[in-house]
Amino acid sequence: MRSHFLFRQSLRRQISYIHGNIRSIHSTPSNGYLFSPVARPLLQRSFLVGVKHLPWTITPEELRDQKKLVASIKEGIWVETNGDKRDRNERSEQVKRRKLDNGEEVVTPIYATEFSKEDIENEERRPKKKVAVLIGYSGTGYKGMQLSTTEKTIEGDLFSAFVAAGAISKANAADPKKSSFVRCARTDKGVHAAGNVVSLKMIVEDSDIIEKINEKLTSQIRVWDIIQVNKSFSSYQMCDSRIYEYLIPSHCFLPPHPSTFLGGKLVELAEKHGDLEAYKARQEEVATFWADFDERVMRPVLEGLPEDIRKPVEKALHLGSDEDEVPQVESAKTDGKTTSDEGVSATEPSSENTPAEPGLDDGQAAYRKRLYEAVKAVKAAILKGRREYRIPAARLTRIQEALNKYVGTRNFYNYTIQKTFKDPSARRHIKTFNLNTEPIIINGTEWLSLKVHGQSFMMHQIRKMVAMATLVVRCGCDPERIPETYGPTRLAIPKAPGLGLLLERPVFDAYNKKAVESGKKAISFETSTKEMDEFKQREIYDRIFREEEESHAFASFFNHIDHFPQDEFLYITSAGIAAATTFPEKGAKGDSTASGQKSQKDALKQIEIESEDERGAEEEG
Repeated sequence: MRSHFLFRQSLRRQISYIHGNIRSIHSTPSNGYLFSPVARPLLQRSFLVGVKHLPWTITPEELRDQKKLVASIKEGIWVETNGDKRDRNERSEQVKRRKLDNGEEVVTPIYATEFSKEDIENEERRPKKKVAVLIGYSGTGYKGMQLSTTEKTIEGDLFSAFVAAGAISKANAADPKKSSFVRCARTDKGVHAAGNVVSLKMIVEDSDIIEKINEKLTSQIRVWDIIQVNKSFSSYQMCDSRIYEYLIPSHCFLPPHPSTFLGGKLVELAEKHGDLEAYKARQEEVATFWADFDERVMRPVLEGLPEDIRKPVEKALHLGSDEDEVPQVESAKTDGKTTSDEGVSATEPSSENTPAEPGLDDGQAAYRKRLYEAVKAVKAAILKGRREYRIPAARLTRIQEALNKYVGTRNFYNYTIQKTFKDPSARRHIKTFNLNTEPIIINGTEWLSLKVHGQSFMMHQIRKMVAMATLVVRCGCDPERIPETYGPTRLAIPKAPGLGLLLERPVFDAYNKKAVESGKKAISFETSTKEMDEFKQREIYDRIFREEEESHAFASFFNHIDHFPQDEFLYITSAGIAAATTFPEKGAKGDSTASGQKSQKDALKQIEIESEDERGAEEEG
């Protein structure tokens, strides 16, 4: 304990030292703001203070260098930046930890309802019964299912509604533990549930208690039924298994574009390892997709661009000849004043009243503006092409072949966090993992439904399973790569967007058999099927489709993987696990390697769409 205290104290002094040097910034007329010689190297070790991730830009330096300009345009076309959100979350967590370490701000949990001592003493005592509460919810805008003292969660709103409806006494209104509150399945931030169960002791004398509770809830959370159970019942312990659904656009199974880092490596390594013919066979039904797309969709867009804009964009897309030179940008005469080399964000480039840019003359600023407009047109064309894609039957068969590799009892330590290869709790049993072979089309985008039935799941397990199976299919990988992930080598398997995941329902077969025999009601969602289907369509499916149309989370997720310029994800190629940056499970460390490559943890952080708090309970349910 003493050594731990000294370490924390030392770390605080280092951070204070860095912050002090950051404040030593001074201004110069010619270069704007500069860091002092002491602060500069400290800021380079930015993992201690957080890194500021800027939106995509074209810098003056890139305008002057052909290769850098092409690389920048490629990034602007394919890669969506999400660093600002991640940076905000990291800073917020640092502030929270610092306040806790300093003993500050010990506040009442946000779900707690405070009553005066007099109100509690005067409340009529009413009998409580142990019950199972059947619920459904849309996780959008919530920090997950599990109670949090400071964050808005499903359980927090649910518990507050129980209190407001009189189902929990005023004496127990601030502490769910007093009511033996237990969840069946924990879901992550943004994850939905058509059916879930919580068990607790409640006051259920009122015949209209369900209506009273629902009146206190938002439309995103519904109580389907309240079923009386025996005193020893626990919704977590008594649950036999759980069924989850994952919705994903079919265009996610398209291969990486040949111009991307991963797209190039797939062919290169297949040829190098003598797997080229087998690789082509696995990609047969999509072999010409990008070539046809480039000719049918991209070529008309590019032909409408001026030559000085078209050539660098073609190079970024690998459509131009290698001999073509990117035209140099002619500088216009200016007053010669330059103060900065920072670029302007191209996330939403303004088409009017663009101010003069320090470090750019008028000609360069105009050229960059036209490049922004060209990149925007190219990205719109790519998005349109993806949405028009319709998956062939052969591709659906390959998806099911990949999903079948998860069925059975497996060591899924590579599909979660904070588990080791030898941890027995990482072994989980998957009953079925099936693809619905009849896609649905919503607003022009084709969607697929995957359903997995398992005894229990670890944190992020389903999302990582979906991501791995999708990578196997889209990259033309041998499906046998999935069983290899159960071995002792730690791999960086990313988690697919939480947007598409929902808990369909938990299963209580063993309990129900005994309950029916003893004259009690079985825990089943069948009596609420109609209401649940309407709720699922309105509050879950429609939200998923609408959010994807606005955010393009799936396309962005796979774009980040395709463009990640290191070998952490090359286990998906014909070169196998040996091609990726890996380490044996025993003695593994998360630090960056001496060559400057990012650790697996950092690699995952770079490509995953959301920055989530991965501390706390490990069970997803």
